[in-house]
Amino acid sequence: MANILVLGGTRFFGKRLVQRLIDNGDEVTILTRGNHQDPFGRHVRRVAADRKDPGALKRAVGESDWDIVYDNICYTPEEAGQAADIFADRTGHYVLTSTLSVYDFADHSLREEDFDPYRYPIIMNDQQDYSYKEGKRQAEAVLFGRHNLNVTAVRLPIVLGPDDYTKRLLFHIEHAAAGEPIGLPAPDAEISFIHAEEAAEFLQWAGATRFEGPINACSDGTITVREIMGMIEKEIGRSAPLIPSASPEHMSPFGIPDHWTMDNTKASEAGFRFWNLRDWMPRLISELSTDVR
Repeated sequence: MANILVLGGTRFFGKRLVQRLIDNGDEVTILTRGNHQDPFGRHVRRVAADRKDPGALKRAVGESDWDIVYDNICYTPEEAGQAADIFADRTGHYVLTSTLSVYDFADHSLREEDFDPYRYPIIMNDQQDYSYKEGKRQAEAVLFGRHNLNVTAVRLPIVLGPDDYTKRLLFHIEHAAAGEPIGLPAPDAEISFIHAEEAAEFLQWAGATRFEGPINACSDGTITVREIMGMIEKEIGRSAPLIPSASPEHMSPFGIPDHWTMDNTKASEAGFRFWNLRDWMPRLISELSTDVR
């Protein structure tokens, strides 16, 4: 049984992670701003703080020590530095939820060494204004630059699930149901995905194994949006035209300019068994299609 703190554990894959930890018998504390209710009842301890306020974060966690800290809501080097200051020498392992977005596009499935946070220059700005890509790059660089903190950066691609609050896959299903064209510059670009439950399973594994360093986590296999639309058509009997461009509200949230895939060999060789993308994607489409048929 481990004593675990989860920053951001009330929505999507963070919620699934917390439930897995509870089911494992761990003692779990969740830290959020308190904006979303959770289903965990008396099975977790709760502390409320705004992550962007380092003083509030420090007061909320108090003097507690943790076996594992999961950080799902770190987006800037400032937040990473504040967390490192608070948790250094007080946690056995720190797991950062990072992203495929730290990589540049390449002509191969992206490997961990394609972005090296240990050598990446840390450059902060007074406005604390970063793109998602740069904020995550900087956060990794800050955390891996600390020698008193054992860190895993779990790099996830697009995460999908029935309760995805961004409704990215649902966007395509609803457009198909309505016959509305979808703007998409590269419909045959291969993309990596991961299911929300699979992401939670991997995060739990990364913390339990105390894996150190950056590591990719994605389902086995890749898929194109054109193929996704074919699955949708098979499910609901309708599809949507894919056109190179459209007004913003009709542009696909999967609208990348080229292939964007990850290599999960390192995690696979370390013992994690990934799901097969082409097994779960049709099932998820069926689940999401219930109300739009």
